[in-house]
Amino acid sequence: MMAASFTASGVAIAVDSGRMLDELCSHFVEHSTVKRDGDLVTLEMMIGKADIRHEGPKLAIELSCKSARALQNIRSVLAEHLFQFAGEDTLELTWSDTPKADRLPDLREIRVIGARNISPHMRRVTVACDDTEHFAHGGLHFRLLIPPKGRTPVWPKLRADGRIEWAKDEDALTVRIYTFRSIDLERGEIDIDFVLHEGENMPGAEWAVNAKPGDIAGALGPGGGGVPDATSMILAGDETALPAISRIAAEVPVGTQLRIFLEVDGPSEESPLPSAGTMDLTWMHRNGAPAGTVGLIESAIKGVLANADADTFVWAGCERSEAKRIRDFLKTERGHDRHKMSIGAYWER
Repeated sequence: MMAASFTASGVAIAVDSGRMLDELCSHFVEHSTVKRDGDLVTLEMMIGKADIRHEGPKLAIELSCKSARALQNIRSVLAEHLFQFAGEDTLELTWSDTPKADRLPDLREIRVIGARNISPHMRRVTVACDDTEHFAHGGLHFRLLIPPKGRTPVWPKLRADGRIEWAKDEDALTVRIYTFRSIDLERGEIDIDFVLHEGENMPGAEWAVNAKPGDIAGALGPGGGGVPDATSMILAGDETALPAISRIAAEVPVGTQLRIFLEVDGPSEESPLPSAGTMDLTWMHRNGAPAGTVGLIESAIKGVLANADADTFVWAGCERSEAKRIRDFLKTERGHDRHKMSIGAYWER
């Protein structure tokens, strides 16, 4: 990890600090590198590092990151989880440099300027933003904040303990994670692709279907990992990962070797993937089978890895149970370097 120049210290006083440290280890093992030496736990994430030491009734926290944005993000993530793990128990969390209670620095308003279906089950919403440059670096994903219909948006703010304070009741926002499909800095426009799938509680897809010019939403980010720094990659996923895979393919430099496997329902869901890299693209069709039930992504990754070297970066985004099987295979059976893999659970059946 590069030398960090942005740091913060914190103290969490809890009813059972030892149990909370155990909870942090168990939770973050899927999202970071967890190292434990007795009462000291180190969480190494893509955006920075957290050293957490158990000292009697308290947890002493030291954060170090490469940017102010990363520091705020890792502090918010840690704070949210500490209060989650505390449950009904009292928790006091303070920081040496108390965060200023203000609007989130990574939040931008976006305005719909157009929407259209680019395939039978994929809808593209184009939005305008006064600061598209903000989203060009630092990750492929963002949180879409959908305000309640007919109400002026009440955007989240940062609390003094590092957590995000969200509007409640009739002003409550709907929050879902999506990918910036493409960013046009000259025009100040961003394309966001939404999978139109059947089922209940699909607020993101519903927003996309009904989006009309002038609609306002919020974009909080970016985050969630960017384009892998590798000369050879395996990229695999279903429709939900198609925007991210398309973005990675579009941004890799000349000479990058890409093996891409995309699972979709059928040929009508296929779309072009421009890339400066050398690309070997395989479309895999479910032919009417429910998404997340056929195991095509897992099989494709296992098959291509048989002839891949240890430096190949493996990236996958799919249904949670399949993502877990892929992650377990890479870690236990193959012993793949965890720094050369990114396996995301994009949705859950």
